[in-house]
Amino acid sequence: MRFLHLADLHLGRMLYGRSLIPDQSHFIANILLPAVDAHRPDAVLVAGDVFDRPVASAEAIALFDGLLSALAEREVPVVVISGNHDGPERMAVGKPLLARHGVYIVTALFEAFSPIEIGGAEIFALPYFENAQMRAFLGDDTLRGAGACMRAAIERMTARFTPGMPHILLAHCFAAGGTVSDSESALYVGGAGDVPTELFDPFDYAALGHLHAPQKAGRTARYAGSPLKYSVDEAGQKKGLTLVTLEGGGARAELLPFTPLHDVKRLSGTFESLLAHPADEDYTELILTDGAPVYMPAERLRPVFPNLLSVRNEWFSARGGTDAPAPQNIGRDALLRGFLRDVCGETLSTEDEALLAGILNETEANAE
Repeated sequence: MRFLHLADLHLGRMLYGRSLIPDQSHFIANILLPAVDAHRPDAVLVAGDVFDRPVASAEAIALFDGLLSALAEREVPVVVISGNHDGPERMAVGKPLLARHGVYIVTALFEAFSPIEIGGAEIFALPYFENAQMRAFLGDDTLRGAGACMRAAIERMTARFTPGMPHILLAHCFAAGGTVSDSESALYVGGAGDVPTELFDPFDYAALGHLHAPQKAGRTARYAGSPLKYSVDEAGQKKGLTLVTLEGGGARAELLPFTPLHDVKRLSGTFESLLAHPADEDYTELILTDGAPVYMPAERLRPVFPNLLSVRNEWFSARGGTDAPAPQNIGRDALLRGFLRDVCGETLSTEDEALLAGILNETEANAE
């Protein structure tokens, strides 16, 4: 069996106030669906956080609707679980009808224990849950922590395994030891929110969602990661589509790289060097390394970086903010020259230099 493992689409996401709907639409139309056509997977598995908020925008819903329709037209089954960002009740609309067309949307706990058979494998689709929900569903008030709740759920699943068939888990959770990103919601790291990775061992493959960096989680589990970068700290991450092949009693995962509509990056350098940078339409954070303040850097750099996210000056950062005193190794005359150059576009003449020196000397004498 071969399938595409997706997660954390976060349709409708905003990045520094910018809508990523165009980027997400480009991903679906020009990257995901062509990959489906090229590799002809037996299924597409989506491990939660389809939307970025429980009450999704009309544009985000339209994107998801278009994706499901395109996969149904291609007769490629898709299994989707709700994540912690999704509104499960809203996602559940039309589930029975969609299931008859190979689109399985799983939003309720009881559905997780009836496997979906696709391509000769059993898929146990477990939507995101709060610990109290799992305790109530299993009728066991002694379960404490996500690890205990997940263990009880998996024990119930393994009791329903059909011998001789591959078994896949689709889940949205935090596996112990995972690498987190700034774009994720606050997680219970190192505490009751951790799920020990050995719990996934009974499955041939555990397709996880929740963490945005593609990464392994123990022996049989893997996070697909978000397909696009949703924070600047993800700039160095290698995103891709995860293509999984089950064969010979094991699973082989391959990360298929792609070029997004806009990348997310962080660049550093002096103001002048960045001003001379080739035009760049990626989402960019700039870090200025000048040894002095720069007047209105964002406005002046935006023609080069039209999708500029932010500008940070290390000179200010090293001094704790914009109200910090000027550096001792830069004289007031040099600061004033820089101000006149950057703000007024003026270069002082010899006569102006002499006048400036006189004014500064008189000011310093009066200050004493």
